[in-house]
Amino acid sequence: MFAIIKSGGKQYKVTEGAVVKLEKIEKGVGENIEFDQVLMLQNGEEVKVGSPVVEGAKVTAEVLEQGRHKKVTIIKFRRRKHSMKRQGHRQYYTAVKVTAIQG
Repeated sequence: MFAIIKSGGKQYKVTEGAVVKLEKIEKGVGENIEFDQVLMLQNGEEVKVGSPVVEGAKVTAEVLEQGRHKKVTIIKFRRRKHSMKRQGHRQYYTAVKVTAIQG
């Protein structure tokens, strides 16, 4: 059984027991989150596709940690101009463990 949920403007394929790193969500470690924007739900041969969301379906998850991804380096280089710019960025994330898929 798996579901496709929408969180932070992105779509994620989740299964029960899976750990997923989502865009930062303002919740504390150990708290539960309910995702009600379930776009698709598959249980064996039965597939439910929402338009845009599946009615009555929800995914519950537990927050495991708040953290930051590895650094992404950006280099802008202008040849023959003796110019280079370096920049780095670390995106915040929330790691959640999916506990139940209902639908």
